[in-house]
Amino acid sequence: MLDVTMPIAVFDSGVGGISTLQTLVKMLPQENFIFFGDSANAPYGEKSRDTVFKLVDQVVQQLLTKNVKSIVIACNTATSAAKPVLMEKYPELPILGIEPALKEAVDAGKHNILVMGTPLTIKSPKYQAQRARFTDQATIHSLPCPGLAELIEGGHQSLPKIQTYLAQLLNIPERDQIDAAVLGCTHYPFVTELIRQQFTQPLAVYTGYTGLGNNLRRQLAQRDLLRTTNPKRTIEFMSSKNEAAELALYHQLFEQGIGIRQLQ
Repeated sequence: MLDVTMPIAVFDSGVGGISTLQTLVKMLPQENFIFFGDSANAPYGEKSRDTVFKLVDQVVQQLLTKNVKSIVIACNTATSAAKPVLMEKYPELPILGIEPALKEAVDAGKHNILVMGTPLTIKSPKYQAQRARFTDQATIHSLPCPGLAELIEGGHQSLPKIQTYLAQLLNIPERDQIDAAVLGCTHYPFVTELIRQQFTQPLAVYTGYTGLGNNLRRQLAQRDLLRTTNPKRTIEFMSSKNEAAELALYHQLFEQGIGIRQLQ
């Protein structure tokens, strides 16, 4: 039986979901949270769909032992690979997932939109269907970014490699026409400013976090699970690596704000 005082679980393949967690914590100030980073198996974006599902299911089973009232999949790849099956498997539990914020960019009137995502996300039928919905409203450029999430997992020491990687990745013929970037992986917001530096024109960036937060609040309210008071809020961090250094990194990134994007 779900209870209003139970925490909300947020998980990702690694540190990326902390960028999502920061938004949810601000939008739901009375809720307790548990963040789980599957850093031992990161990144998910270049694994097979079946492998990703098995990893996600293992994480969910572990989180259920923590008596959570909702699970937020803060990983575009994991959402695509696992969310529908998990919703059928655990119908009593609100399970939400992050998806590329393409609609948000189109609704804002952007005309040349770059969608950056892991190879698995870009290839997913759900993203391809989403893209097809908006091709008559905007020019959409889909850009798989193999290896970028893994570099971001390395933190500050990976800065030179990240800068070189982005310079090569974003050296595309359409670059001067792009007016918006949709970051289709929760790792990528950590390098938002480094991405912007590759463009001479102003670049609007969309993550989808606010829409996810609104959906989470709505689903909890519909089930009478939305907490209205909490004098002793808690935010717990867990990692499949279960190493002090990894947990310290989670705390550091959370407390600094979206810190790796300011690597420079």
